[in-house]
Amino acid sequence: MAQPQKDQQHPQWSSDRQIVNTLLSEAPTDYNLAELARLRLRYCSFPGARDIQADLEKVLQQWNLTDDALNAKTRQIHAAAQVYKGRGSKRDDWS
Repeated sequence: MAQPQKDQQHPQWSSDRQIVNTLLSEAPTDYNLAELARLRLRYCSFPGARDIQADLEKVLQQWNLTDDALNAKTRQIHAAAQVYKGRGSKRDDWS
């Protein structure tokens, strides 16, 4: 019989928790949409961080979005502008 997998602590949990708290209290700006999409990707199949996963889902619902709509919007945003300009442009920490 397989052992149930134990939840893991994500190494980015602390900084991501702060971002999620901000998303919960702000409007869906281009930057916030990009952050939501980035974090949804990071945590979609992560075995842990259930609080962040639940709150990301809550933000998606507050902003009346589906994952497909969010992904479409963020593709448009990234195609039109450099969202992370001035925030350390090497912001490729998707995992």
